Amino acid sequence: MTKKIVFTGGGSAGHVTPNLALIDQLKDWDITYIGSKNGIEKNLVQGHGIAYRAISSGKLRRYFDMKNFKDPFKVLAGVMQAYLILKKIKPDVIFSKGGFVSVPVVIGGWLNRIPVYIHESDITPGLANRIAIKFATKLFVTFEEAAAHLPKDKVEYTGAPIRDVLLKGDRNKGLQFLGFHSDKPVLLIMGGSLGAKKINEVVRESLPELLKKYQIVHLCGKGNVDTKLTETTGYNQYEYVDKELPDVMAASSIILSRAGSNAIFEFLALKKPMILIPLPLRASRGDQILNADSFKKKELCEVMENDSLTSEELQKTIDNVYKNRYDYIDRMTAAQNATHGIKNILSNLNEI
Repeated sequence: MTKKIVFTGGGSAGHVTPNLALIDQLKDWDITYIGSKNGIEKNLVQGHGIAYRAISSGKLRRYFDMKNFKDPFKVLAGVMQAYLILKKIKPDVIFSKGGFVSVPVVIGGWLNRIPVYIHESDITPGLANRIAIKFATKLFVTFEEAAAHLPKDKVEYTGAPIRDVLLKGDRNKGLQFLGFHSDKPVLLIMGGSLGAKKINEVVRESLPELLKKYQIVHLCGKGNVDTKLTETTGYNQYEYVDKELPDVMAASSIILSRAGSNAIFEFLALKKPMILIPLPLRASRGDQILNADSFKKKELCEVMENDSLTSEELQKTIDNVYKNRYDYIDRMTAAQNATHGIKNILSNLNEI
């Protein structure tokens, strides 16, 4: 009999792409995805040809907003909708990647007595997962350090689920797509799907010096392309790169990025020396700071502070990491077990 699984998670690409990485490996399963009506997960999932069911969802906020009075009712409506969908589907298991839309699904699964597996990417759980953990059967974690913040009887360290497609990038295709040559190293700059204003500004200020040593591909976020620099030789700007990203990453010698968990474990899997500039506390709950600190302690990266970022320090750090790139690659090679999340999670799912 074909096993059935329901995936959930949304609100950002980071709550969806690990699910898609797993879905690509579950060829013999009957798969349904439950997400929000208008979230990013809808387009990402439907692009994979997976059955998608939308429910009502309310955002979970840590700050005062008038919507906080309305959204609990949306969450309750979502719980009822999820409960009825799950009652009809009767899946063998629910797999949640977090985000506010996952809470109604996890509760609906618990009410239906369906096993709920949650994957937490960060060292400390976000608000949605803090609520959902109470209803979970198992909790998979990316960082070994996460176990200290979670119920010991539910936690299992699996590492990060890495998208298989990222491991199949072609360096030559990447160089061809970028119009770059192989005589100068490629510096890839990623500020997340929305970009990063501070990083963009300092990188562009540093271009005259950086371009003497590196070819630069800059993923700067929607609306952040600087038209005055579009003809700059050796500097390519994109709001976002999708299908070509594995090839672009394969062509890159060094990466400058924010410190989202999914991204940094992908760099680790690809053995790309990295410089991380985590989101500051005023713009986040501090998860990226903890992620970056963990990698720094293991000597897998260099870390710079967003608010004190300067052109001079950026150039110096990039040059230092590139100079010592083989040392970073050696340490990344020794840490590859942390990128085997797909295999470890599949092992658990296959036991159901």
